[in-house]
Amino acid sequence: MVWFVRLVFPRIRLVAFLVASATLSGCGGSSIAGTASSIPGGGNSAAASASKLPSLTPRVSAAPTPVATAKSAKRGLAYNLSSSADLSAIARGVTWFYNWGTTPNSALSDATIAASGVEYDPMLWNGNFNATAVESWLSAHPNVHYILVMNEPNLTGQANLTPSQAAQMWPRYEAVAAAAKVKIVGPAMTWGTMPNYQDPVKWLDAFYAAYKANHGGRNPQIDYLAFHWYDYGLSSQLDRLTKYGKPFWVTEFANWHSQLDGAQINTLAKQETQMADMVSTCESRADVFRYAWFTGRVSPDPHFDSLFGATGVLTPLGAEYLTLPHH
Repeated sequence: MVWFVRLVFPRIRLVAFLVASATLSGCGGSSIAGTASSIPGGGNSAAASASKLPSLTPRVSAAPTPVATAKSAKRGLAYNLSSSADLSAIARGVTWFYNWGTTPNSALSDATIAASGVEYDPMLWNGNFNATAVESWLSAHPNVHYILVMNEPNLTGQANLTPSQAAQMWPRYEAVAAAAKVKIVGPAMTWGTMPNYQDPVKWLDAFYAAYKANHGGRNPQIDYLAFHWYDYGLSSQLDRLTKYGKPFWVTEFANWHSQLDGAQINTLAKQETQMADMVSTCESRADVFRYAWFTGRVSPDPHFDSLFGATGVLTPLGAEYLTLPHH
């Protein structure tokens, strides 16, 4: 077994994740992990749901016909942007970004973000937020229509909330959404590390049941369901979640597959191929409303997924992300 660490704003996410035996046929994902995943942030046991997950065989879907007009309305970035130069570098190809916090980095003024044409969307990471402050910020930014909520609740290194705990917390999100007249995006699901709830479907089923039991059979307000994925098979994973009838935000994705099975992502060229395939999936699916690549910049960069090199300078992967075809 191999253990990795991922660092992410707003706090250091010392997220250990397990790479299970390469003999498994399934794969997990995102700040996640599934049965045999190289993915950040989680890992389920070798016995868990392997037969339900997609094959590790690399897949490259046909690219959509390029569009030479405006940039993609879906394309975003999961990264703590702290430089106006970085923001300027991505503005021509990215519509939105977030940083896992309730406000953008203080290095970026409201005027700088507005001038870039790139929207910042706040996240209520768990229950540790000041509702009055969040509502005040949203009131001062009427162009923002969404709040992202509850980051990876079934991952013990992240929000770490059982379905019943999440159901008790959810009305606080609903109250903010009602007061600020915004929509709720979340919870941000993944294959996690929480006992009995590694599978996002099992966690969500239990969450819905707990919420309905406490609210007279009413479903929770979920306007969009968020999902994170770091392996092959993104479309298959989204297909598993269509049972909830919600459009998706894929708020973290890249391919971090690292098992020594011939499908590992160990070169920039392989990551570029996977980026093109995953972006094509998100662009072509009508049920994907938005998506965000992870990450902007990390050093060392074992997964070849950084969009920035020096400040304000795109890597080859970053240049590709901005120019990939969109619908």
